[in-house]
Amino acid sequence: MKIERVTTSDAEELLAIYAPYVTGTAISFETEVPSVEEFRGRIEKISSKYPYIKAVDEDNKILGYAYAGTFKERSAYDWSVETTVYIRQDCRRQGIGKELYEALEKALRGMGVLNMNACIAYPPKEDEYLDKNSVEFHHHMGYRLVGEFYKCGYKFHRWYNM
Repeated sequence: MKIERVTTSDAEELLAIYAPYVTGTAISFETEVPSVEEFRGRIEKISSKYPYIKAVDEDNKILGYAYAGTFKERSAYDWSVETTVYIRQDCRRQGIGKELYEALEKALRGMGVLNMNACIAYPPKEDEYLDKNSVEFHHHMGYRLVGEFYKCGYKFHRWYNM
């Protein structure tokens, strides 16, 4: 496995990884799968300022991706980012997320970023759409809970925290 920069030509493959998170989980609070064109635009916008990286196997198949984005629009927040990571469903729990996050953290440190914020969907009670796996992953990576927003995401006819 190697870590590489994402390009707009990766949009279709990244979207194939992301779509099941939209349609079958509350991990993403997005409720409609974006079009390939919209996803390509997101890659362009994010990549113009922050790292957007992918993990690829020996056949150049994308296993997962991660990126950093603007935490808040005001310039005083420029040393803080929001992080995102998605792993192909059949490749989870193989260390890919850890490798992506370590590479993302290294790149962001090089940019002078001081705070990486992972705004994670959090279930008041675990269900078929959301468990605490993301929370546990981030805890394992050294992140700590700094706050919880209650009932801020509504999906699958139920409320989720962040």
